[in-house]
Formats: sequence, C-alpha cells, structure tokens
Amino acid sequence: MSVLELEGVSKHFGAIRALDDVSLSLQAGEVLGLMGDNGAGKSTLVKIIAGNFPPSHGEIRVDGRQVHFHRPLDARHSGIEVVYQDLALCDNLTAAANVYLGRELRKGVWPLRILDYNAMYQRSRELFAELKSETRPRDLVRQMSGGQRQAVAIARTRLSNARIVLMDEPTAAISVRQVAEVLQLIERLREQGIAVILVSHRMPDVFDVADRIAVMRRGRKVADKKIAASSPEEVTALITGAIEAA
Repeated sequence: MSVLELEGVSKHFGAIRALDDVSLSLQAGEVLGLMGDNGAGKSTLVKIIAGNFPPSHGEIRVDGRQVHFHRPLDARHSGIEVVYQDLALCDNLTAAANVYLGRELRKGVWPLRILDYNAMYQRSRELFAELKSETRPRDLVRQMSGGQRQAVAIARTRLSNARIVLMDEPTAAISVRQVAEVLQLIERLREQGIAVILVSHRMPDVFDVADRIAVMRRGRKVADKKIAASSPEEVTALITGAIEAA
C-alpha cells in the first residue's frame, strides 16, 4: 500500500489553474524527484500535501485513508514534514535549540517547569548520529555549512517520526561538497523507510538519488516513471514542452 496517494488533485486561485487533475503515489522508502519549470505547479502541490491550503478538487490518502488537511499541523499528525528551501532556522541558536524550536522539552512541576537542555542535547545527538552527520548539538547554526544546516532541518522532521518528508530545493546555492552531504542525508532517510519528495531544479542531484521522477508543466503532471527508464535529455524536453508527455 502506498504511504501517500493523490487522486485528481486540482487547485484554482480564481481563474488561475495552479494544478489540474494531478494524481501521484509514493511508497515507503522511496525518493520521488519532482521537477518542472518555475510556475509548473510544484510548490502548489507540495503546499497542498503539507496542509498549507486544501485542494479545490481531488483526494489525498495516507496509508489508504482519505485525509483532509486544514493546517500544517494536520499534515504533521499524519506523518508529513517539510524542509523548506530557507530551512527556517535561527542563526543565533544552537543546533539542538533549532531541532526543538517550538517543541521544547521541559522538566519540573508547574509553575516551576524549566527547559530540559540535557534531554534536548541528548536526543539531538542521537538524531545526528542516525543521519551520520558531524553536526553537534551545541554548535551555533550561524557557524554551520549548508550541509550541516540541512542536517538540522532534517533532524527536526525526525522528532515527530515523520514517514513522509517533502524537501524543497535542498541543494540550491551550496557547494559541491555540501551537495554530496545533503544527498547522503536523503539516502539515510530512505534507509530508515521514510518516503521523500525531492523538489529540485538540479538534474544531476535528482538522477543521483531519486528512484522515480515526476515532471510538472503548466499545472499538469506530464511524466511519472522510474529514473532508470528516463534520461536528463528526456526530462529537459518534458519541462520545456518539446515532448508533450512520457
């Protein structure tokens, strides 16, 4: 059974059709590369899955059960987490503080409850170890590389035992070495049975790590196939419209 299914999902903003009859499925431990030009509908699709706004038409199913997301917290409760392109990290805080931002652990009895720093440091250390990242809980985010920042953002998704992680352009504007670190983090998620939707403009990254690729153009899905059955040339042609569908 698929962990995530979209059937006939459309989204209209007035007269604008941002998404038109998109169906998609995702298996546990699968990495799906989602590609398309600017305005193709990728971000709208991700925001619908993440609960930022509901579809105008269509169904979303998690583990075969139809769900209705009215806010991101609803999607989180269904095991869906998002790593946005800007990562939403606080540079002046430690890695552990960012992992637990908004979900801080406390100890003691009300009204004398205080932050349980030791517990947060320990759990963060375990999460970074699972991801095989060199990031340390007490490191300040402002001093981190792009790859380490991604590790912090991904570790945050593991707090809720997410089963589906949506990643928006995780390798944009970072060095080649840091790109390799991020792709390894995605591999770690796959090894743990977590499904990943990787939104990216970087063709080599998608072909390096994805199991399957879906291509969007003008709000419609024009291809959905195994990565081994496609090629960068075909995907480029699908994105530009040189090939209508595959």
